[in-house]
Amino acid sequence: MSDVSAVPTPDRNDENFWTAASTLVEPPWSEPVQGDAFTMDERVHDAVRALAERISTRALAYRAAGRSLDPVLMAAPDVQLALLRALYEAKQSVERLAESAATVAGRSGANYAQLGAAWGGIKRQSARLKWPHAVVRKAASESIPFHYAGGTAVVHHDADADAWWFAATAADHQDTESEPVHRTYAEAIAGATEYLLAHSLPDRQAPA
Repeated sequence: MSDVSAVPTPDRNDENFWTAASTLVEPPWSEPVQGDAFTMDERVHDAVRALAERISTRALAYRAAGRSLDPVLMAAPDVQLALLRALYEAKQSVERLAESAATVAGRSGANYAQLGAAWGGIKRQSARLKWPHAVVRKAASESIPFHYAGGTAVVHHDADADAWWFAATAADHQDTESEPVHRTYAEAIAGATEYLLAHSLPDRQAPA
C-alpha cells in the first residue's frame, strides 16, 4: 500500500490546485484484489443483463403479453445470445472509455509506458499502436476529442492567448464553448468534464 499521506489534496479554490492536479501521482493506483474483480463482474453483469432484457426477442414477447420474464428464462439459449450481444456492446464501451482515459492521461503528462502498465501491462509499443494520438512530445496545437458522461468535448490551444479552451456537446445535446482562459491542457480538460457531468443523463434514463 502506497503512502497516500504524501499526496497533496488542495481544495478547488487553492492557488496550487491545478498544479497539483496536473502532477502525476506515483504509483497511480494500487492493484485490484480478488474481491474488487468479483464486484466488477457483478456490476458489469447487472449492466449487460439490463441491456439483454431490453433487446431479447423473448423478453420483448413477454412484455408485449403484459407478463414478466421469469428469471430462470435468462438461461434460455436465445436470451443468452442476447446477453452475449450486450457483452459485446459493453466491450465497445470499454474501448471507447479507455481511449478517452488514455488520451486525457497522455495529453496531461503520462507516457506510453505508463499507459501500457495501466492497460494490463502491455508494452510501450503496443500502447502506442493502440492509442497513437494519446501522447504528444510537446505542447500541441492539435485538437483531440474525448468522451465523458455520455458527451464529447474537444480541447484546443489558442496560440495568440497562449491558453486553452474547450468546446463540448453533452449527453443532453447542450453545447458550450469556453473562453481561452485555461492555463493548462489539464485545466481545460477539467472544465470540459465538469460541464459534461453537469449535463449528463440520469442512469435510469435508458430506452425502454
